[in-house]
Amino acid sequence: MLHLSKLCVGIRDVAHLRAVQRARLATDPPLRHRTRNIPRRAAEIMAGGSLYWVIAGAMVVRQRILDIRGDRRDDGSACAGLILDAALVPVAGRLMKPFQGWRYLAAEDAPPDLAASAEVPGEADLPPALRRELRALGLL
Repeated sequence: MLHLSKLCVGIRDVAHLRAVQRARLATDPPLRHRTRNIPRRAAEIMAGGSLYWVIAGAMVVRQRILDIRGDRRDDGSACAGLILDAALVPVAGRLMKPFQGWRYLAAEDAPPDLAASAEVPGEADLPPALRRELRALGLL
């Protein structure tokens, strides 16, 4: 199994990504992300891979990739369509430097999923405002 990582350009936090995707799904299903090139290792990705989103400099959430197919942008140009599961799964935050396009991410290098109710050690000691900000960024 293989994953992809991608910068989530123009998105502030996980809640903003959720809202943007919900609006796109309502007007232009299926939920997909269009990218210039079709991954050459698509078969490995289709064996259970996910798209790991980098938001505000940190890899914080993933979405399962359901299909990879040829697609067209609004201007008619060819592109790849990554068909995504609507569920956003929080992952253990990992700081990332900016990069262009998408990158392959080996399964053993992917950050682990966070349990919805898990508390990070020391989280209770943080000031409430900082805790809210870190949760909004998907880092807690």
